[in-house]
Amino acid sequence: MKQKRLYPESKVELTPFIARNYDMLLKAASLGRYGSFVRRAIEAMDLKSGMHVLDLGCGSGYNAALMLPFLGPEGSLTGLDISIDMERQFRRRFQHYTNVNFKNQRIDIPFDLGKIYDVVFMSFVLHGFPHDVRGVILENVSRHLKPGGHLMLLDFAEFDIHRMPFLHRWVFTHVECVYAFDFVQRSWKEILSLYDFEYFSEKSFFKNYIRLLKAQKKEAFQEELRF
Repeated sequence: MKQKRLYPESKVELTPFIARNYDMLLKAASLGRYGSFVRRAIEAMDLKSGMHVLDLGCGSGYNAALMLPFLGPEGSLTGLDISIDMERQFRRRFQHYTNVNFKNQRIDIPFDLGKIYDVVFMSFVLHGFPHDVRGVILENVSRHLKPGGHLMLLDFAEFDIHRMPFLHRWVFTHVECVYAFDFVQRSWKEILSLYDFEYFSEKSFFKNYIRLLKAQKKEAFQEELRF
């Protein structure tokens, strides 16, 4: 049964065919470069053994499988997605792992898993939503991060579409959705600071059009002394 699209103009909600073949299509579209790029991005996240990771929009679990060795047996990973086809692939991929969980959950509405995590990871998800909905997602991120925990946002960087080389601009404007055009024009460090994030760092890929943006959730402030 075909799922109704929540945001018809978005391209992060995939058709059943694309969802079932997503990993293969990404490799083909990137001429085989996608796997090495994602591995480098995940290595740059500096994950540690024992960490607990929440992957929002986890898809088939391709990225989760690359993160898991860094977490060790004491760590864990929870993936959230709403695609039934992605859920089947995710569960099949991790059927023998006790420290990996999946939850069919919308991330664009308020939710509470009753647990906080060391890291919240999003890979090419946030750009596919209207900007007011992104705020809801970031509130969910902050709610599920421990103080001092990190948001790892792997997505498009900030750039001027009109200054892109013609071929790059043509591909971007014909492949990506209108929400992505808005996403790349915004200052995400300033936006994230409104949701209690600080200490930003980044690593760029693909001629600086893509980046891994790291942001730390602020530590809880001590109460001011009263005299």
